[in-house]
Amino acid sequence: MNFSEEKPIYLQIADWLCEQILLGRIKPEERVLSLRELASKLEVNPATVLRAYDMLQEMNIITCKRGMGYFATNEAMERITGLRRQRFIDEELPKLFHTMKLLHIDIGTLVGLYQNNSSEL
Repeated sequence: MNFSEEKPIYLQIADWLCEQILLGRIKPEERVLSLRELASKLEVNPATVLRAYDMLQEMNIITCKRGMGYFATNEAMERITGLRRQRFIDEELPKLFHTMKLLHIDIGTLVGLYQNNSSEL
């Protein structure tokens, strides 16, 4: 995983783990990598992974089962989808609309482009 300078590493780790859940690579009630396993895989400090896991626990995306490790919750997919949808609406769409206005791209053009490319999604 290549980390960017734009965002704290623990947030990038949390986003990566959420993406794994959205992609179905981690299923509900399935165990996620331990702190040490993920820290070793990503070559980061275990405390950084712990910070990401703590945040994801607060969001009810993962849970810790004492003596067994961390697991994705049954609600993980719904929680992540809802949170990411809201982030997209609040942060990404305003940027997109601003750029569309600057470049004189109307909504009809955008819809057409979406329809042409949606088969690839």
